[in-house]
Amino acid sequence: MAVYTQVADDELEAFLCAYDIGTLASYKGIAEGVENSNYFLQTDQDSFILTLYEKRVDLADLPFFLALMDHLAAVGIACPTPIHGKDGEALRTLAGRPAAIISFLQGISPRRVDVRHCAPLGEALADMHLATDDFTMTRTNTLSLPDWRLLFDHCSPRAHEVENGLANEIERELEFLEENWLGEEALPRGVIHADLFPDNVFFLGDDISGLIDFYFACSDFLAYDLAICINAWCFEKDGSFNVTKARHMLNSYRKVRPFSQEELEAIPILLRGSALRFLLTRMHDWLHHPQGALVIPHDPLEYYRKLRFHQGTKRPGELGLV
Repeated sequence: MAVYTQVADDELEAFLCAYDIGTLASYKGIAEGVENSNYFLQTDQDSFILTLYEKRVDLADLPFFLALMDHLAAVGIACPTPIHGKDGEALRTLAGRPAAIISFLQGISPRRVDVRHCAPLGEALADMHLATDDFTMTRTNTLSLPDWRLLFDHCSPRAHEVENGLANEIERELEFLEENWLGEEALPRGVIHADLFPDNVFFLGDDISGLIDFYFACSDFLAYDLAICINAWCFEKDGSFNVTKARHMLNSYRKVRPFSQEELEAIPILLRGSALRFLLTRMHDWLHHPQGALVIPHDPLEYYRKLRFHQGTKRPGELGLV
């Protein structure tokens, strides 16, 4: 279970006094997620999610994350809304951790991604990108190219525990990306989700009911967000790339937000960068799994296999995207 900080009944009851959301009826830890401690919270008025932000989340970033959710919800993007207390504040402290309560969204994350999920996802991602055009806050992507090198340096002495020869493979890929990654102004930039995996998207039937978990959101290439989604949604369990899923996602995205030829041409290298980013963070979590955390780390080799696939393509046509 992804609950690293335990909350006592009396602590939570006192905490809820700062809000006008009713009295505590029940609460329980949520197994999903690896970054923070999450609880499903039920009051006599409604259901909510209580999040305690753990040490990997920078306290200075929390106003950005909460303001982004406020902004998106205000313009009609289906996402959790931070609950503000009687004093107007959304962020406070509980059990020694920064904490916030957010609204509860109905829906189910797809356990098995079908083609029918990919077109709505592309549309929702483009809607989100357009909705942040007038969002004035920014946040540097702290898991971008320079950070990949730092992560690798931290993990490389033990990379053989994940796969023999993995350190050498990653070193070569890092050198390639450091030489070929895109310049800061090469493509349109904006606020991206940066972690829109299937477990962060809720569906009711075939329709998306909400996007969640904005705690990696940052300022970066908009097309990089799409590359993250293609990697997360368009590979099958056997490791094969499903071009039909990718086309549905890309085409639906382009119907909402025009996608330049430069962005399309950049997709192959953005896919490689995305694959390396999640290989490295998964490897880090695999090798430095917190004691007492019952959540199972994600398999880093899944993204090693995706990276190997993308190393064999240079143009979007080779992926079947044009």
